[in-house]
Amino acid sequence: MIVHTMASRRAALGAVLLAATFGLGACRKGDADAATSAEQKAVTISPQEVYVVAERRIETGPSMSGSLDPDQEATVRAEVGGAVLQTFVDQGTRVGVGTVLARLDDTAIRDAYLSARSGVTAAQTAADAAQRNLERAQKLIAAGAIADRDVENARTQNVAAQSQLADAKARFAVAEKQLNKTTIKSPIAGVVSVRSVNAGDLASPGAALFTIVDPSSMRLEGSVPSDQISSVRLGMPVNFTVQGYPNRVFTGHITRINPVADPTTRQVRILASIPNAGNTLVGGLFAEGHVASEARTGIVIPSNAVNQKDFVPTVTRIKNGKAEKAAVSLGLEDSGTETVEITKGLAVGDTVLVGGAQGLTPNTIVRVRAVNDRPAQSE
Repeated sequence: MIVHTMASRRAALGAVLLAATFGLGACRKGDADAATSAEQKAVTISPQEVYVVAERRIETGPSMSGSLDPDQEATVRAEVGGAVLQTFVDQGTRVGVGTVLARLDDTAIRDAYLSARSGVTAAQTAADAAQRNLERAQKLIAAGAIADRDVENARTQNVAAQSQLADAKARFAVAEKQLNKTTIKSPIAGVVSVRSVNAGDLASPGAALFTIVDPSSMRLEGSVPSDQISSVRLGMPVNFTVQGYPNRVFTGHITRINPVADPTTRQVRILASIPNAGNTLVGGLFAEGHVASEARTGIVIPSNAVNQKDFVPTVTRIKNGKAEKAAVSLGLEDSGTETVEITKGLAVGDTVLVGGAQGLTPNTIVRVRAVNDRPAQSE
């Protein structure tokens, strides 16, 4: 009876062990199948989520920001007082040097001008008469017909008449200049950016009437930290972006470096001149960029292709049709174009994932959707 019981127990234990062995094998097979299924599951991404590695130029240096202003600007002011009779331009009107912008009432000034002109005529007549008297006296003294005193008097009268003529001409020149000032002209070629008067307004001497800007060249004035000023030199390029053109990089060159740092901010002001062909840039736009104090050609990829959350920077690239993590070493970074140089870990021709696709799990099969393909619609 006891022997039979022990045999039964041994048989039951063997059955349990056998079942466990089969169960463990099935579990391992299931895990392997799941892993294989995960590896075989493909992810389709858009062409915008991949970047083919290539060599290109990258630039970096001290950051710089500020407002754009026309390189040449002129405020046209009234030099004489008077009512505005007429204006000939408005904001946005293109003008040249000497273009008439407005006219002021010249009634009083013209009266003074005419009076001065009459004074010149009278003085000229008197001077001519004095000159003839002197010439006649010189002939008479040669013939012994008059005394030396008479010749001296004629000479004195001639000098006085010539002096009075010179004074009359000077007064006339002033009156003529004042009259010309009633015609308001542009001192530079450019575009009217501000018109401050209308016909009928009373302009006082010194009042600003118009502002003319030359949009063909702009300037950017910004600041660089004093501890970085050693890397900034005249003629260096400045690359920047502006509001309104977020995806376009503009370039200027440093034309001036302030020799004194701001005592409060310890920043050094620098000025860059920017050619503005086509008048794309306008004054007042805020610009952000950097001085290209260091530049070279190398492997450059978008910054959003690099994962810098880990201790070692990594990228996700496509190799043999699957996602693969690769450790990389970083070089120069250009915040303006949002690109970074890779000095180690990638080769020209590699395809890296950018944006959200950059986080794909390694060994995931990756397919890049053709440009004309549309994502499948869910039913």
